[in-house]
Amino acid sequence: MPEYIFDESLISTEIQDALSPNLKLRPLAKDDFDKGIFDCLEQLSITGEISQKKFVEQFEEMKKAGGYYTIAIEDEDQGKIVGLGTLFVEMKFLRSCGKAGHIEDIVVHDSQRGKSLGRRIIDQLKHIGKELGCYKLILNCNEKNIPFYEKCGLTLKDVQMTLYTTT
Repeated sequence: MPEYIFDESLISTEIQDALSPNLKLRPLAKDDFDKGIFDCLEQLSITGEISQKKFVEQFEEMKKAGGYYTIAIEDEDQGKIVGLGTLFVEMKFLRSCGKAGHIEDIVVHDSQRGKSLGRRIIDQLKHIGKELGCYKLILNCNEKNIPFYEKCGLTLKDVQMTLYTTT
């Protein structure tokens, strides 16, 4: 049995059932390193050089810290990760010590685009946020992606500011 980053009981069977039978929506697993996870993530941003050891260490740190809900869609016929997304839960003092969810790193492998997988990832992360009692979910994106996220039920609000502290 794989070791997952969070309990798989948070995965919606309704959302899973909307996928093709060969696709499995599940939490990120400790043994996903050799399943093309970085082939997928590199289509989103720079990943850098990451060894299997470093991947496992990061996985264990995230699991230990809690609050990280990274989901993967695996093409079980190919044994490859074809989609990923993360919900990070922030503990707040606002809203009666509420929780805010941050949706991050949404990516679908280019070989699988146009199959509504991105929509399923967002739906699943929204489901987890609701199950965990988040009072809001936040997602930052490029302007060109706004129409997609609006179709997923998110609305444009406020402005993001960024400061990169490393190159």
